[in-house]
Amino acid sequence: MTVTDFLHSVKARTDELAILGAPMEEEDLIEKILDGLGDDYKELVRAVQARDTSISFDELHEKLLTFEATAHFSVLAFTGQDWPLYSSIPDEIGNMKSLSDLQLSENILNGSIPLALGNLTNLVVLDLSTNKLSGSIPLSFANLTSLSILYLYENSLCDSIPKEIGNMNSLSILDLSSNKLNGSIPLSLANLTNSLKVLYLSSNHIVGEIPLGHGMLSSLIQLTLNNNELSGQLSPELGSLIQLEYLDLSANTFHKSIPESLSNLVKLHYLNLSNNQFSQKIPNKIEKLIHLSELDLSHNIFREEIPSQICSMQSLEKLNLSHNNLSGSIPRCFEEMHWLSCIDISYNALQGLIPNSTAFRDAPMLALQGNKRLCGDIKRLPPCKAFKSHKQSMKKIWVVIVFPLLGTVALLISLIGLFFNFRQRKNGSQTQQSSPRNTLGLLSVLTFDGKIVHEEIIRATNNFDDGHCIGNGGQGSVYKAKLPTGEIVDVKKFHSPLPDEMACQQEFLNEVNALTKIRHRNIVKFYGFCSHALHSFVVYEYLEMGSLAMNLSNDAAAEQFCWTKRMNAIK
Repeated sequence: MTVTDFLHSVKARTDELAILGAPMEEEDLIEKILDGLGDDYKELVRAVQARDTSISFDELHEKLLTFEATAHFSVLAFTGQDWPLYSSIPDEIGNMKSLSDLQLSENILNGSIPLALGNLTNLVVLDLSTNKLSGSIPLSFANLTSLSILYLYENSLCDSIPKEIGNMNSLSILDLSSNKLNGSIPLSLANLTNSLKVLYLSSNHIVGEIPLGHGMLSSLIQLTLNNNELSGQLSPELGSLIQLEYLDLSANTFHKSIPESLSNLVKLHYLNLSNNQFSQKIPNKIEKLIHLSELDLSHNIFREEIPSQICSMQSLEKLNLSHNNLSGSIPRCFEEMHWLSCIDISYNALQGLIPNSTAFRDAPMLALQGNKRLCGDIKRLPPCKAFKSHKQSMKKIWVVIVFPLLGTVALLISLIGLFFNFRQRKNGSQTQQSSPRNTLGLLSVLTFDGKIVHEEIIRATNNFDDGHCIGNGGQGSVYKAKLPTGEIVDVKKFHSPLPDEMACQQEFLNEVNALTKIRHRNIVKFYGFCSHALHSFVVYEYLEMGSLAMNLSNDAAAEQFCWTKRMNAIK
């Protein structure tokens, strides 16, 4: 007996009772009918009993027909709040093994997705989108190996994307966007490389990097990962997704540069990389994206100039470069981009003339503001003449200030040069006067090669051995040295404060300075000096009779050197 026959039979018996004077209220009748339904109808019974208002006989009839029919359907589609029976997905749907298409979107369904849906192994389409479903994605979905389309977007699903999705090897469209999913993108998606064409994971809390490599997901046509927490540098492997036509990675924290391999995605018609932290410059190779109709690079940290190669993108209709650090002028070739209809370059450091093209002429002020030095024949911008007059006035100010300043600097340099030239001439004259009268012998050797003379003095004194010492003083010791030329000289070596250290420079320089300035016939001849890291010394003419100090310190010599001789010596 069919449901209809059963209800008609019950209604007939009720009418007979009424004729016999024992009528039954419809509400009692409905209750009797519900009590008589078997276990197969318990979900329907539960739903009817949970209603706030009573159900009519005709309405119950309709629901019974609907419920009975669904047990044999291959397609069950209730969308837009058409699902009449439940506020959540009943487990009993898992018994409808013939289902190949289950669509329950927009029904305000709540609760979790029942594990029993994993029993529907014939399912090709499953759409539970735009409801209030919560909890995790069931691991039993791994059994849905025939499933091609899975829509779970706009719910409140949480936890991570189960790796078991990688077992759904017929999946071509996966949309999990606008949920509360977290964790990283599972590597098991690599198992879907040959089947997956569309992957939407936007508006979740997914972290980490995009798992690419070894041709993974190379069949993708659309990829949207915007509004997540993905980070790191975009992998060059992104360029291997050569079938991509739509790519949205906006509102993440990707940084550094755009990989040049992105230019391999020649089928792209939409590219959105906005609201990230990309820096450096916009790659020139972007010109290879010849089918791109919309490009959004706004809200990043791109630097330098807008590459003129963008002008080669003959399909580009919308371009957004706003909120970056772009500088310089806008390439003039933009005037040839007649196909470009929408442009936004606001909040950069661009300057100069706006290109004379439809996109710039029709652009609202919001699309141009934030660039202090833009000008053009557009009502919203100052004319370029204003900038030219400002430039000219600045040039005049520059001339008035800078040229007198440069003249003053040149005069000072000339005076300083004259001063040093005068000093150099004076010092040269004094040096020439203070030179020893003999120009041969030791002086000629010193002038020719001081290093050779230094080595000869070291050898002649046996490295200033005490055996060659002929006198000691407070500042140094005097040595007798016989040079290879046969000349004998006195060498005064100045004391060093410590072994192997520089000699006391001040006393040394004082004595050299004094000897070069004194002019007297009885003053010992000064031949030269040496300043060395090990020792410093001066070279004099050898005095066979000794110095004045030596004669005066000897009593016998002092008596012979009477006062008359002494007065003659100092005249």
